[in-house]
Amino acid sequence: MIRAVGLTALLAVAPVAAAAHQLVVFASVDCQAVTVEAKFSNGKPAQQGEVRVLDGENALQTTLQLSSDGTALVPLASVDYATGLVIEVDTGGHDNYWIVTPEDIARKCGR
Repeated sequence: MIRAVGLTALLAVAPVAAAAHQLVVFASVDCQAVTVEAKFSNGKPAQQGEVRVLDGENALQTTLQLSSDGTALVPLASVDYATGLVIEVDTGGHDNYWIVTPEDIARKCGR
């Protein structure tokens, strides 16, 4: 009986523990660059990871490494952003993405 209660309690906590370290990705754009921020749901920055930048048609534009503060800078001049950008971050154990639309970029560039 005690084992069954213990197993039930463990299973009830397991999904919460797994969600506790979700990777949160945010990307903001100005007319010069996209700033990528990656942190865990507890607020700690992802200190290492790969940032893949794809265009709106999923063609790889560039790959960067996260800085130790959980950020990366993607100069707009280095990518084709006409169809928007998909920013993917993979820390090796967690991954997530952010979409930057052509409208987001146009709005920030005053177009």
